[in-house]
Amino acid sequence: MSDFSRQSAGIPFLKGHGTQNDFVIVPDPDGRLTIGPEAVAALCDRRAGIGGDGVLRVVRAAADPASAGQADRAEWFMDYRNSDGSIGEMCGNGIRVFARYLVESGLAGAGELAVATRAGVRTVRVAEDAGDGTPGEVTVDMGRAQLPGPDGIEVTVGERRWPARNVNMGNPHAVAFVESLDHAGNLLDAPLTSPATAYPEGVNVEFVVDRGPRHVAMRVHERGSGETRSCGTGACAVAVATARRDGVDPAVTGEAVSYTVDVPGGRLVITEYPDGRVEKTGPAEIVARGELDPRWLAALQG
Repeated sequence: MSDFSRQSAGIPFLKGHGTQNDFVIVPDPDGRLTIGPEAVAALCDRRAGIGGDGVLRVVRAAADPASAGQADRAEWFMDYRNSDGSIGEMCGNGIRVFARYLVESGLAGAGELAVATRAGVRTVRVAEDAGDGTPGEVTVDMGRAQLPGPDGIEVTVGERRWPARNVNMGNPHAVAFVESLDHAGNLLDAPLTSPATAYPEGVNVEFVVDRGPRHVAMRVHERGSGETRSCGTGACAVAVATARRDGVDPAVTGEAVSYTVDVPGGRLVITEYPDGRVEKTGPAEIVARGELDPRWLAALQG
């Protein structure tokens, strides 16, 4: 691999979003680029870079050591980085945008495809575009939710404190039901969670209010990114936590349950099945294509 910031030629990039959770997409099919934390942060800088909640590097699974073990099940690996440069195991909105890119670039066809992630292989279904040119929605098999201990987790913002449900969707979430989404504060800094040992590597924190039967709204602090307009794994965690709060467990009833989850950037529909699988459906769009200036890349070297 070669250092991303030492390229003498421009590097192609794209910009996309899923319910306004936005990403810089860097095609690297043969795994030739090493995009370090500083470069990721520079790309995601909304004033001095392209701007985004994270970076999606598009690489063949067989070409990256992090995904080589999944290459027999998925051709493409989503190398996801948070906007601060840290590695993310999974990104539910990012994988929809990733799949949209594969289809629009001709690297995959509409329909079902497999994508390797650090949280395992995920199955994605890209619907055909509508007759008016509107991109079809993308459905992602997000895997099975886990509801690990410990009990007694709490989230604190200022003088307010709420109990939270611990949900793992390949990455950790603390889901708190609140009276008003305003109580979440500015979410620029991570809300406090306790006990301190519950999330040794940090946590995504969701604040949730009811909107109607099987319909909720949320705000989220994503670890490594701050508040984002949407969080796909977070919406799944919220739907599962809400179902359990409502006394609904598809594994017990034998029937799937769906929740509509409003995020600041739009709307997602989350369905949990009796076998524990969680699916997420929502829009994904590519909005721009370009080339990074090699002079800017060289300046990243300091």
